[in-house]
Amino acid sequence: MSRTRKALVAAGVALAGIGVTTGGGRELLRRQAAIARARIGKPLGEEAIPADKVWKRKSYDGTPLRLLVLGDSIAAGLGAERPKDTLGARIARGLAAELRRPVALRTAAVVGSESSALAGQLDALPATYRADVAVVVVGGNDVTHRVPVATSAQHLEDAVVRLREQGTSVVVGTCPDLGALRPVPQPLRSLGSRMSRQLASAQAEVAVRNGAHAVSLAHVVGPFFITNPDEMFSLDRFHPSALGYKRTAKALLPSVLAALGHDLPVPFGHRPPNVGA
Repeated sequence: MSRTRKALVAAGVALAGIGVTTGGGRELLRRQAAIARARIGKPLGEEAIPADKVWKRKSYDGTPLRLLVLGDSIAAGLGAERPKDTLGARIARGLAAELRRPVALRTAAVVGSESSALAGQLDALPATYRADVAVVVVGGNDVTHRVPVATSAQHLEDAVVRLREQGTSVVVGTCPDLGALRPVPQPLRSLGSRMSRQLASAQAEVAVRNGAHAVSLAHVVGPFFITNPDEMFSLDRFHPSALGYKRTAKALLPSVLAALGHDLPVPFGHRPPNVGA
């Protein structure tokens, strides 16, 4: 979600679409977006630390399970200072520990991506590559770039259908609650929260009706980011810290295991595929 910082000015945010139509209201939000940009800056750059490898312990044997991660800068792990602390590596390590087998991580996520980039991320994979399970986290940039919810959801649906047709199990971590971003002033922060939750709801619907699992990041980890921002955010106060990624991966893991066929109770904030999907 790195380009989100640039988009906060243009995000104003989706002013006509959310009912702020007066000149004074638009100008207020533009000023607040500029304030947010100045506060956040770009201390992390635009590239996440590479973490793709086979994650395992020496005692683990067998063919590695193939884990694919798609989406934006959260999926890519921007903000983590070590490869093992990225979201993909955290999920891979959690799976390896639970299944006692190696997990081969491939990160196709790209910093700054909107949902429309998912097709390109899939296209960039080797033609013969097939993941056992894919985790998709995307949406924040769609909100700040004012992409219509229906359009964003359609791009996600296309990616889910494509993965499912390849035999890949899919878990969608829905759009995080942008209301947790403290550097963004009010009322801009509240408007961003409202829009991100609307997108998250649409993402969950398209995921479960097409055979994917959906995890509401706003519900399962959002409260930690709101109550403990100093620990959960990285130094830009925008992307997760190592602890933030650890919490997020832990929250996603039950649905990832369920998607792989493990019979587990579904925690709060997790939605399994619709029956018959």
